[in-house]
Amino acid sequence: MTKKTETTINVICIAALLIVLFIMEKTLPGTSMIFTVLKKGAIYALVAVSMNLLNGFTGLFSLGQAGFMLLGAYTYGILTIPVEDRANVFLYYDGGIIQFALPVVVGLVAAGVVAAVFAYLIGLPVLRLKSDYLAIATLGFAEIVRAFFQWDKLGPLTNGSNLLRCYPSFKSVLFPFIASGICIAIIVMMINSTYGRAFKAIRDDEIAAEAMGINLAKHKMIAFVVSSFFAGVSGALLAMYQTTIQASMFKSAMTYEILLIVVIGGIGSITGSCISSFLFIALSEWILRFLDNTTYIGDVQVPFLRSGFRMVVFSIIIMIIVLFFRKGIMGDREFSVRGIYNFFTGKKKKSGGEA
Repeated sequence: MTKKTETTINVICIAALLIVLFIMEKTLPGTSMIFTVLKKGAIYALVAVSMNLLNGFTGLFSLGQAGFMLLGAYTYGILTIPVEDRANVFLYYDGGIIQFALPVVVGLVAAGVVAAVFAYLIGLPVLRLKSDYLAIATLGFAEIVRAFFQWDKLGPLTNGSNLLRCYPSFKSVLFPFIASGICIAIIVMMINSTYGRAFKAIRDDEIAAEAMGINLAKHKMIAFVVSSFFAGVSGALLAMYQTTIQASMFKSAMTYEILLIVVIGGIGSITGSCISSFLFIALSEWILRFLDNTTYIGDVQVPFLRSGFRMVVFSIIIMIIVLFFRKGIMGDREFSVRGIYNFFTGKKKKSGGEA
């Protein structure tokens, strides 16, 4: 199979997916839970892939994703609230200090840029750390940012501990898919470039990578900044999905959820992160919801079915996946058209990493 043929098939598959999503929007009720899974799954797929770029492909154990998502969400919300609505949103701060509104796309890019700038500043000291120390430092950064954005002294900019609202959101399921798809495609191209090969070399053996002439500090910083940029964009998309923003939403538990998605999908697999994102959201938000409802058969209450039991079952499912799929669902492999073609034609793959 030639590269041109593979690219053509990929384009056709993407177009077919978008057409199916469009048809679903026109035929299914807007309140259907499947749209919740699709919208939130697409957003979580982007942030999981951005974390995988850092943790899986570069070998840097960072736990600061929630903090960068918070920066992206607040940047988007603050910069896109219409001027006429600012007095109602910043009710206790005389309309806030920002008195202009940016278009949606510009706001999304700005969200990523602000997160990337903070990542660069934070990366200067923390990227000297390794392993658990780096994880603790980035987790501490995320918690500090969350507390800082709830500070009343920043109220004219962030609205303090009050909600941000009235900014543009999306109604169509196509928007998060297209936005996340473009961002993930950029990450994939980067991974397949010389930078990506340098990231993998650093992950496998820093000493050997440095001996080959790879600038460790430079490439670690690039990976950290790029990962944070797309985490910021995903934070803005999450803000659009939820229609309101409050710093208390971006707790460390959010980072742990994203890390869990990466581990379940496979550390070092873009496809795995995408699949596990939709699987995670579908199980936690939809399929297992009935376990939280108290149920009676006649006058007898069904044991265990009550509020909170859903998370118990969900945790058991996660344990089963981790026990029987030690490297995650996909491991370090990728689902590709070329891999499927080679499988059915019996040809040996020329390089590793394809399913």
